[in-house]
Amino acid sequence: MQSLLLYLQTFTRMKLYTSTFLILLLSLSAFSQTYEIGGFLGGANYIGDVGKTTYIAPNTPAFGALFKWNRTARHAFRGSIMFAQIEGDDNDSKESRRKERGYSFKNNITEISAGIEYTFWDFNMYSGRPVSTPYLYTGLTYFWYKALYKTSGDIIKDYDGASAIAIPMTLGYKATLGTKFVIAAEIGARYTFTDDLDGSNPVKGLEDNESLKFGNVNNNDWYVFTGITLTYTFGRKPCYCNF
Repeated sequence: MQSLLLYLQTFTRMKLYTSTFLILLLSLSAFSQTYEIGGFLGGANYIGDVGKTTYIAPNTPAFGALFKWNRTARHAFRGSIMFAQIEGDDNDSKESRRKERGYSFKNNITEISAGIEYTFWDFNMYSGRPVSTPYLYTGLTYFWYKALYKTSGDIIKDYDGASAIAIPMTLGYKATLGTKFVIAAEIGARYTFTDDLDGSNPVKGLEDNESLKFGNVNNNDWYVFTGITLTYTFGRKPCYCNF
């Protein structure tokens, strides 16, 4: 019964986040000349105090939706909502201390993000020829996750919901597919302002219990999305007026 209630709460929360995201997109699109809407599909991994320390090693699924307002041929305003599971297992680590410790955990991430995507070269989708370019994206991310803690039996469990801010740093390469679609491959790291994705530094009432802490409590956790985006472009041909 508890698992069913948790599932219903998660499903209701996802519906709320998605509805809010769609309303925001519609509001922004009313003022835009050309824009993109589409999805992301790929994998996620985490870097912290449990498991591997490899920065790009997707081992769990990630998916989401994104919106772009192409303000000029060199930059776009971008918003997204993403869902992923992250996990870590000391048995997968190359560090002998972690292998001997044998901790493991799983967590769920739901994030909303907004910022600016900057292209290295002009990306004019209305030039009449195929175009492609590398790009960078950054901004501000707000995400929800499960607050975790280590029990006296060295089992990492969740005990409450939590949220935090992260800074996204994304590098990608995109290209047009005809005149209506854009495909891209990207790697996006999130530096989070929390050290509790893996339960190593508990929050929400347990932060003073030193016996529950482990690892390097002075370093915050990271998580990374790696995957493909496909967006559909529509709207009027932009004039790319002065911003």
